[in-house]
Amino acid sequence: MKYKDKIEQYFEKHHQSMLEDICTLVQINSEKMEAEEGKPYGRGPYEALQKALEIASKMGFETKNYDNYVGAIDFNHQEKALDILAHLDIVPGGDGWTVTMPFVPLIADGKLYGRGSADDKGPAMAALYAMKAVKDLGIPLTKNIRLILGTDEECGGSDLPHYYAVEEEAPATFSPDGSFPVVNIEKGRLGADFYCSWEEDSGLPRILSIQGGIKSNVVPGLAEAVIEGLSADLAEKIAMEISQATKASFTWKENENLITITAIGENAHASHPEDGNNALTALLELLTRLPFADSAGFDQVKAISTLFPHGDYLGKAAGVAMEDELSGELTLNFGILDYSVKELKGNFDCRAPICATSTNVKEVLQRNMAKMGIELAACDMYPPHYVPEDLPFIQILLDCYEEYTGNKGSCKAIGGGTYVHELERGVAFGSSMPETENHMHGPDEFAVIEELITSAKIFAQVIVELCN
Repeated sequence: MKYKDKIEQYFEKHHQSMLEDICTLVQINSEKMEAEEGKPYGRGPYEALQKALEIASKMGFETKNYDNYVGAIDFNHQEKALDILAHLDIVPGGDGWTVTMPFVPLIADGKLYGRGSADDKGPAMAALYAMKAVKDLGIPLTKNIRLILGTDEECGGSDLPHYYAVEEEAPATFSPDGSFPVVNIEKGRLGADFYCSWEEDSGLPRILSIQGGIKSNVVPGLAEAVIEGLSADLAEKIAMEISQATKASFTWKENENLITITAIGENAHASHPEDGNNALTALLELLTRLPFADSAGFDQVKAISTLFPHGDYLGKAAGVAMEDELSGELTLNFGILDYSVKELKGNFDCRAPICATSTNVKEVLQRNMAKMGIELAACDMYPPHYVPEDLPFIQILLDCYEEYTGNKGSCKAIGGGTYVHELERGVAFGSSMPETENHMHGPDEFAVIEELITSAKIFAQVIVELCN
């Protein structure tokens, strides 16, 4: 590829300044905070945006601030050919850090540690330095590349509607807020509450409460039930059988006539429920096998377990199992349940392939739950996102990735959503390599330095190829 040698040499000499600017941004706690006048997401995101635009201005780029929701950095005044969409807001720093603290960036063992180093301040600066490389090398561009820096990706994405209310989508957009090679398919999502109620029945033995899950998009690793009037020996005997079948474990606490049962599974993200073991569905399987007195409440427990049986994360029992060749299978995570003697409330998270619609997913679930006396709350299905991989700009992304990594480029589908989900011609591209686990959103988040440098080189080459 033309200019590749120059781009390689440029970053051999200038990558250190890129790392320094990333560290400067990592020092800013830019999690969403209480809004202030002129600061729609609070002080932190505002300060990060000002600093990033200041860095770009010192490089000689023209910048534009969209009311402190979004900032834009332009290469020239020509017609736009490419937008790169990154974000400067972060998830909270959190606890459990061992290598450094969240806002004290540290370079060690080929990694840059700190909150936002991988998501998404490091990739944002890699994109900016790609623009700088093209500029400093004097490579002529006949079209414009714009770097868009948002500040509300982690908490709702209200920044982008503000921007796109006044600006048009570019012919091609990629976000370096993921991993290589190219994510061109993002499954749709249906996250919905459900509930039902009944008259209390005090007949024994009975279930007093069930609680499991903290977020609908997380496979529950723990769930707990309190039961009354049942032999502990009988319950434990059946639990041993269920434990073997579900691979979950159970612990017990007895207090007079009450038994508290805790089911222990394994957490996972709802986009990959096969990686976890749902403690909530395992607990329900145990409870439905115990000889409780007939009651409306126990009937509802059995109904929920029938809809969401343990091990069925594909929605077969709920009647919505489907798949297509491009985006794979639908997944369904039963994530939250709160049961008392008079009512239950719950929530599930469904990741839906391209073939899914509100008709064949939401309405089917609604009907099947209604048959069991369970009401699905009003909800909208978040549609899937698909950009055909035969588009020329995607082929350019893949070619540049292959040229600089030596790895085969390909498109892939994911269960989660990225910053470009609402853009007709938007894909995720970089900045980590496929095999890298960078603790994104967790303690000791890091970016691999060599991957950041390689990303910057790839982005520079993409700019050259797309903007001429």
